[in-house]
Amino acid sequence: MDGGGDAGTHGGRPSVRRVAVLGAGLIGTSIALALRSRGVEVLLSDPDPASLRLACDLGAGTPLADADGRPADVAVIAAPPAVVPRVLRESQDRGLAHVYTDAASVKASVVAAAEALGCDLATFVPGHPMGGREKRGPGAARADLFLGRSWALCPTGKADPGAVERVAEVARLCGADPLVIDAAAHDRAVALVSHVPHVASSAVAARLVGAGEDALALAGQGVRDVTRVAGGDPSLWTEILTHNAAPVAEALRAVAADLARAADALAARQARAEPVRDLLARGREGHGRIPGKHGEATLPDYTVIPVVIPDEPGSLGRLFAAAADAGVNIEDVRIEHTPGLPLGVAQLHVLPAGVDTLARALAADGWSVHPGA
Repeated sequence: MDGGGDAGTHGGRPSVRRVAVLGAGLIGTSIALALRSRGVEVLLSDPDPASLRLACDLGAGTPLADADGRPADVAVIAAPPAVVPRVLRESQDRGLAHVYTDAASVKASVVAAAEALGCDLATFVPGHPMGGREKRGPGAARADLFLGRSWALCPTGKADPGAVERVAEVARLCGADPLVIDAAAHDRAVALVSHVPHVASSAVAARLVGAGEDALALAGQGVRDVTRVAGGDPSLWTEILTHNAAPVAEALRAVAADLARAADALAARQARAEPVRDLLARGREGHGRIPGKHGEATLPDYTVIPVVIPDEPGSLGRLFAAAADAGVNIEDVRIEHTPGLPLGVAQLHVLPAGVDTLARALAADGWSVHPGA
């Protein structure tokens, strides 16, 4: 299914106009905020009254309990995998919506449990928006969380085509690209691109627990990048990994085997450490296959321009404005803070053709620019 175009809309207005979002955490509130920004009426519920109040105060919707009882076009169950089937059955029994979907990050176990509970699979389209943050709760929600991201749809063979299209429209309204995929294939894929990276990140971060203060003082952007997702909630991630145990275990064993070969080679002080070189080379090749900006199959060969910036409000905005005045687009940016000093280094990623123009313009504007550093 193509994520582009205006399918599912009428005269520029969405045909999905009323959505119930069951779960006001990070994902549910982000979905709600995105839908509200497109003029969709959103009804919210959450077992935690404080989360529900905060989500409503953020403008994500109104409490479902205050609604008039008319069925929603779509109900989105934004809950952990173990909870989804029960909530789905209860929601279908009360006629909450015409179509139902979920946002859990595993699909095969959810489908099996829903079928065992006797849920109506004709109106249920399992889904998974591929967006998230290491933070949780409605306070971390963002309306643009799914912008440009894939949104997996895993309908069973019993799903009504109209139900699939309505859920696809919800994804498009959130700025995502719907992708129809089999539930088992989805679980194998997310094991590789999401679940195993989280475990690997946690394994690296766990080494820092016993690290000395000197080592932590030397921590730079590399370790921050690798360990960023390790800040996720352990209880939530334990449930996710348990529900996708077999594909995750298979991929983890492959990663562990690569690391073991590299460790053995280094321990043996091999002259050329071929297993290490091979792992690094395959790693670079794999990294190059990750779709980049606007979904390119390979990442462009950006050049990085380091610029020293003061650690004060507005400095990054002024830097971006100077780049805009120079007519050069900043494709990506990383910021490294200097411990103990009110300074940082902004690593500006630009296309090679704009490097000289940007460097000259920033230097003329008084910035400390270090091309080639």
